[in-house]
Amino acid sequence: MATLPIFPQPEHTKLIGIARLAAQGESLREGHDVQYFTLPARSLLNRCTAPRMPFTWTINPYRGCEFACKYCYARYTHEFMEMRDGVDFERKIYVKQHAAEMLRRDLRRVKPDEGIAIGTATDPYQPAEKKYEVTRAILEEMARQRGLEIGIVSKSTLMLRDIDVLRRVAERNRLFVNVTITTLDVGLARMLEPRAPRPDLRLDALRKLNEAGVDAGVICAPVLPEITDKPGDLENIVRATAEAGGKYIYANPLFLKPCSAAVFLPFLEREFPSLVDKYRSRFESRAFLSAAYHKRISELISKFRKKYGFTSSYERYSRRSHPPLSNFGEEQLSLF
Repeated sequence: MATLPIFPQPEHTKLIGIARLAAQGESLREGHDVQYFTLPARSLLNRCTAPRMPFTWTINPYRGCEFACKYCYARYTHEFMEMRDGVDFERKIYVKQHAAEMLRRDLRRVKPDEGIAIGTATDPYQPAEKKYEVTRAILEEMARQRGLEIGIVSKSTLMLRDIDVLRRVAERNRLFVNVTITTLDVGLARMLEPRAPRPDLRLDALRKLNEAGVDAGVICAPVLPEITDKPGDLENIVRATAEAGGKYIYANPLFLKPCSAAVFLPFLEREFPSLVDKYRSRFESRAFLSAAYHKRISELISKFRKKYGFTSSYERYSRRSHPPLSNFGEEQLSLF
């Protein structure tokens, strides 16, 4: 992640280094059960070596995410800092220092055809950004560059604050903003993503971004079996994306690591008790859903994209901003 040293090290050495850096952080403030700390990161730009990922570099301005999404796959990143309680991820937010300076240095390593994904593990526009403006500082530096391929992933409407700098980035680089929408049901969204903006507000942000000349589309992810995967619900998201002027839409089924399951399964027990056994069975031995499930979701989204007039012209760009969770079907191979 963003605090890893530039040169490869044995995995246990990496974890010790991250934990040491976290321990050096200074407390900034507290608010509604959330603590903020500085994080003296060594590098901001990190090479992604996983073969399934369709981007080369990642940037996460923060460690931890205050939106507290019940399904979040990135909770494991706090384990690198020797924090084993899954809720620490949403209650202890680390703010990376000197972001613009580090990025200016790191960008020398990026080749013209290598994509940069911002927000692969934590939302770059979570509430902390309103005060600390790390993401804005990163974008200001990118606006000085030329020829980069950049994807941003966020659930937040705070990105509208930065339309001015986003437009400047887009003038000289290839930029796509990906708005995550899991469901249009406001009540369900509040349960799944307690501190994130409502889905209708995200759609409004999508509309305003495109009207301002910033290319933006929708990530429908994660798709949750028997909760958000009904054909009618998926079609409604595709239709709403089209009506809001979204350039593209794609979907990814749920990816449930053990650290995520430790938070998500108790949530199911409270809110969807009839589904607990089914989820335990599906994710008992692996983090991914079956190839058949991926294929079904891929075919549904493809069908609805055609129905509502989406073309494939933006798909090869949007894939760089969000990791695909499988290689099954057309939709999983064309995410940016």
